[in-house]
Amino acid sequence: MDLAIFATPEAWISLLTLVFLEIVLGVDNLVFIAITTNRLPKEKQQLGRRLGLAGALVMRIVFLAFASFLVHMTSPLFTLAIGSFSHGVSVRDLVLLVGGGYLIYKGIVELLDVLRLTELKAEQSPEHKKLHQIALPQAIATIMIMDLVFSIDSVITAVGLADHLIIMIIAVMLAVLVMMLFIDPIANFINRHPEIKILALTFIIVIGVLLVLDSLGAHTGVEFAGIAIEKLMVYFAMIFAIILELIQMRYNKNYNAWRSSLWEQETHEQLDRVREELTRQTGAEEHTSPSEDE
Repeated sequence: MDLAIFATPEAWISLLTLVFLEIVLGVDNLVFIAITTNRLPKEKQQLGRRLGLAGALVMRIVFLAFASFLVHMTSPLFTLAIGSFSHGVSVRDLVLLVGGGYLIYKGIVELLDVLRLTELKAEQSPEHKKLHQIALPQAIATIMIMDLVFSIDSVITAVGLADHLIIMIIAVMLAVLVMMLFIDPIANFINRHPEIKILALTFIIVIGVLLVLDSLGAHTGVEFAGIAIEKLMVYFAMIFAIILELIQMRYNKNYNAWRSSLWEQETHEQLDRVREELTRQTGAEEHTSPSEDE
């Protein structure tokens, strides 16, 4: 391992660029981890997130170790021809097709669970809770497998941007470390707000559709900063939707606070009127009592 490469500015530029890209491309993975570990018992959710990210880190490092092989994953294994449509299917395409299809399936199932109030019912019923929850090994295995799919683009991007494996591995480790610091707040925020969870699940479904389309060759091929333009459009759309939802949540909070203050004011006014009425009646009784004695 030649550490002399870090004496050059190019190595540090590559490292910082890769860390940034790994974090950006890992947002969808964080959302998936948050939703998957939410089905664990509460006392195991935090552990599940940490172990899931640790397992994802191992998968990515192993993946990067075969970087030279990954470059050739785009070589067609066979050609799919339907009418005027023709596309050479590679190992990468097969992985994206299977992974994208699973994301679509998983996103739709989880979305239906939200609409059916499965999680809320599970909190009230032991029977529903057993059906809704999954085991810790199952959650970690699911996270590791799906991270493998999510990391295809980021690994290929890393291979294209960096010439040294050590830079790629350090970038992945730093990115996962940052994710570990923020996974709990992100997961808790998603779980506290069903509307954000619905947006996140919709985001997962759309990413799955993009992966399937990419596997079939239906993409522009245009990239910006190493990220496909289609994926950037989805990211911007989701960021815009989340910002709108945050504004709506803030409005609802202010509105509810205003309504609460009005209710308290009306309650105080009613109590004051009741006190005044009681005082008036008491005063009237005291005024009329001497005449009654006479």
